[in-house]
Amino acid sequence: MQPEIVCLGEPMLEFNQQPDGRFLKGHGGDTSNVAIAAARQGAKVGFVTRLGLDAFGDEFLSLWKAEGIDTSCVIRDPAAHTGVYFVNHDEQGHHFSYLRKGSAASRLKAADIPADYIRNAKVLHVSGISQGISDTAADAVFAAMEICRGAGGWVAYDTNLRTALWPLERARAVITAGMSKAQIALPGLEDAVQLTGLSDPDQIADFYLNLGCEVVALTLGAEGTLVALPTERRRIKGKRVKPVDATGAGDTFDGAFLAEMAAGRDPFEAAFYANAAAALSTQGFGAVAPMPDRPKVESFLTAGEAA
Repeated sequence: MQPEIVCLGEPMLEFNQQPDGRFLKGHGGDTSNVAIAAARQGAKVGFVTRLGLDAFGDEFLSLWKAEGIDTSCVIRDPAAHTGVYFVNHDEQGHHFSYLRKGSAASRLKAADIPADYIRNAKVLHVSGISQGISDTAADAVFAAMEICRGAGGWVAYDTNLRTALWPLERARAVITAGMSKAQIALPGLEDAVQLTGLSDPDQIADFYLNLGCEVVALTLGAEGTLVALPTERRRIKGKRVKPVDATGAGDTFDGAFLAEMAAGRDPFEAAFYANAAAALSTQGFGAVAPMPDRPKVESFLTAGEAA
């Protein structure tokens, strides 16, 4: 299967703390989450990464197969492990702890990028995490972006700033360079404040438009999304729900937004739909399990409340 959306980055096994203190095993990693969210909206999706030759890597291949995601360009690495992270919750929200140093995905390099696979996709999705896990992975992402753009595809970039991965100054330099090669910018407000030094959403949108992005979808949490084009911008209100865990909300937004864009929706329509998908994803624990499929999102939009 040649996918219309290709995601590139690091999948990670997730252990998410439950109210009773126990940890529920699940699956995460930002671009893997995006791939699953997009596939659940009906998009044809593929994933590019390196996985450890271990049981956790086997789980990801099984998960992606069950979700209909193409894995023909996933490399198994016998010399490295699949990454793991833990999610803890308190009154301040959710907190992440990572065991990813030396992971298989961090060993991704430019030579691993499947040029024809990227060239024939409509959308390539990457993130700051995709580049932050290692210098070679950063180079691999840049190589994939050049291939996609050169073939007339769209590059979508989510800032997903993680200062535990790299110093802020380096993250700022690399992510800004990555955004300058993207047509679709997917920053979160908290990340963007740190990366740009700006706090006003409209000024942040202008910053990314001035880098050359054609669409900026700046997520504002419960307040929704600011969608900005060079000629028009609108604030798309968020859908109100009682959240349980927001771990995968941003990734769900990205996947739903890109699926809608790939299907020919305009960015404002795509954000309206993606806001609803993201809201629904906060009503269960973990990144993947609560992600809604298209019928659930459409029912939610029709009813005006969570199903």
